[in-house]
Amino acid sequence: MIGPEIETLINLLSRMPGLGPRSARRAVLHLVRKRESLLLPLADALQTARESIVTCSTCGAIDTTDPCTICADPRRDDSVICVVEDVGDLWALERAKATKGRYHVLGGVLSALDGVGPEDLSLAGLKTRCNTGLVKEVILATNATVEGQSTAHYIMDMLKGSDVTVSRLAHGVPVGGELDYLDDGTLAEAMKSRTEF
Repeated sequence: MIGPEIETLINLLSRMPGLGPRSARRAVLHLVRKRESLLLPLADALQTARESIVTCSTCGAIDTTDPCTICADPRRDDSVICVVEDVGDLWALERAKATKGRYHVLGGVLSALDGVGPEDLSLAGLKTRCNTGLVKEVILATNATVEGQSTAHYIMDMLKGSDVTVSRLAHGVPVGGELDYLDDGTLAEAMKSRTEF
């Protein structure tokens, strides 16, 4: 029904998060219709990205320089490291301007079901960074999933005995959230994590 080149493009796009086969077909149709203004610049941008994107040897973020822009920024607070699961989480915290400290990207979470152990994450790099004497606080910003929680507990145990304070992001009622619409786990966590007003 369609040529193999277009089929390949649809198959590749359908592997992207949030895009199934149907959405990928629509995206390909749009790209083909806007060949000059969208498809060609996109192809050039993908080629450039493939050639220039590197992983930061310090924190594990992706950028076009090593060390990355955040690690090279002298205005950042060297005494604080915010630990995240992946680069998307780092970007979310940066958009929110949530911290002026440094970051450490784990590259995933511990998961026995998926066969991901401590050696598969960049935990050794985190421990090395914490042993420099510069770091005073590690903020664990892993997701509130079972895997995220167990990874956070593992890191807390790993850093016991060091001169580093370990803190965890608060979990609970979101800003603007209504109690009636929240799930039981979120409400229970909000109640446990309550603070003095």
